Amino acid sequence: MNRTRRLRTTGGIRSLVRENQLKIDDLIYPIFIEEGKGIKKEIESMPGIFRFSLDILPEELDAVKELGIRAIILFGIPDSKDEIGSETWNDQGIIQKSIRFIKKHYPELYVITDVCFCEYTSHGHCGIIHNNDVDNDATLKNLSKQAISHARAGADMVAPSGMMDGMIRTLRESLDKEGFYQLPIMSYAVKYSSSYYGPFRDAADSAPSFGDRRTYQMDPANRREAFREADFDKEEGADILMVKPALSYLDIIRDLRNNYNIPIACYNVSGEYAMIKAAGEKGWIDEQKVMMESLLSMKRAGADLIITYFAKEVARLLREQQ
Repeated sequence: MNRTRRLRTTGGIRSLVRENQLKIDDLIYPIFIEEGKGIKKEIESMPGIFRFSLDILPEELDAVKELGIRAIILFGIPDSKDEIGSETWNDQGIIQKSIRFIKKHYPELYVITDVCFCEYTSHGHCGIIHNNDVDNDATLKNLSKQAISHARAGADMVAPSGMMDGMIRTLRESLDKEGFYQLPIMSYAVKYSSSYYGPFRDAADSAPSFGDRRTYQMDPANRREAFREADFDKEEGADILMVKPALSYLDIIRDLRNNYNIPIACYNVSGEYAMIKAAGEKGWIDEQKVMMESLLSMKRAGADLIITYFAKEVARLLREQQ
C-alpha cells in the first residue's frame, strides 16, 4: 500500500516537505493618500483600510516599517479632477509630494506608483474620452507625462494599470529618454474587467460616470488572450507581469508562471478582501485562516509578488509564528 500520509503525521514533517511558503517579502501594501490635512478616513466597504492625508501618513508608514513590509504601492485622491486627469503629472500633486516625503523619511521603503487616470478624471475612465470611449493613443502621451513626473519625484517603480495598447513601449522609451533607464515597470498586463473592483472605487473615488471599462480591460471569459497581452508587454519591456484580480484567476497566474521567466505579480483586490472581512465579521468563516489560505493559493499558483490589503495582518501573523 502507498502511504502518502507518512509525510503528514506531524507538524515537523509537514513543515519540512511544504512546497510553498508565504513570506513578508512577498507582500506589497496598497496605500491611499488624499489631498488635505487631518484625514484618516476608513473605507466603509474595506474594514481596516483608510485614506490618509500626508500629515497623518506617518502613522501608517510607521506600522508598515515595524511589521517588516518593504514595498508599498501608492494611490492618490486629488483635490480636483478634469477631463484628462492633468493632476497626474503635476509635480506638486498628491502622489509626487507623497513620494518625496516617503523617500526622505522612510528611505528603506520601496515605493511603487500606480500609473493611471481613473482617480483623476472627472468621468472616472482611465484616459482621454473621444466618442464615448477611451482614446488609446492620446492617452499614451499623458501616461508618459505621469510616469516621468513620478520618476522625477523619486519613485522606485511605476505600475501602469490602464490596459492601453502600447503602454509599456511608450513608457519604456519615455523613461529611457529622460535617463530613467534603471526604473522598472510592473505592468498590469492581464487585467480583467471584474466585478471584484467595487470597493476600490469607493476608496479612490474612481467609479466611471458612464458606461464601463470593457473596451479596454479583458473579458473574464478569456484565457488565451492573456498570453497575447503578456507577450506584448514582455516584448515592449515590462520587468514584471501582473494578473488582476488574483483569486478568481489563479489559472491565469499559473499560465504566466509556466510561460515567462520574469517575475509574476498578482493583485488580491478589494472585493476579495471585502468578502473575507464580511464573512469573518459574521462568524461564518475563520477570517485569519481563510486569509492565509487565499494568499498561499496565489503563491502556489506561481505569483512571486502579491499586492494585498491584508499585508499588515499577514505580516503580523508571520512574525508571531517565527
